[in-house]
Amino acid sequence: MKYTSLILTTAITLGLIWACGNGSASSDSSSTSTTEPAKTESTTPAATPATDAAAAPSAADLEAGKKTFEQYCKLCHGSDGKLGLNGAKDLTVSVVPLADRIAQVTNGKNLMTPFKDILTESEIKAVAEYSMTLKK
Repeated sequence: MKYTSLILTTAITLGLIWACGNGSASSDSSSTSTTEPAKTESTTPAATPATDAAAAPSAADLEAGKKTFEQYCKLCHGSDGKLGLNGAKDLTVSVVPLADRIAQVTNGKNLMTPFKDILTESEIKAVAEYSMTLKK
């Protein structure tokens, strides 16, 4: 019984981790025209957050960030940012600055999937900016 529970828990955890990081081809096909140019910008990630943090995100960027959040982040963070599944932090009380959020989404942290090979740099920036709006 003990081993059955362990196997079941492991299978569920692996399934959730896979779901958090799984980039489906159908969702990426609409943004294929922006995938290549954004990837070339990723050679200087340290310079980008400092300049981007000063500029307020546009409504279109926040909407794009929300869409990306709903697709990739909602499973662990929840729609409102409070779910906390698989060790995900409560984004409504997070004090992590934008530049660090961009780095975490890009490179992952603990069980969080690194999205550098899944999302474009602009998608990562947009979802990080959107996550800032969840703060209460």
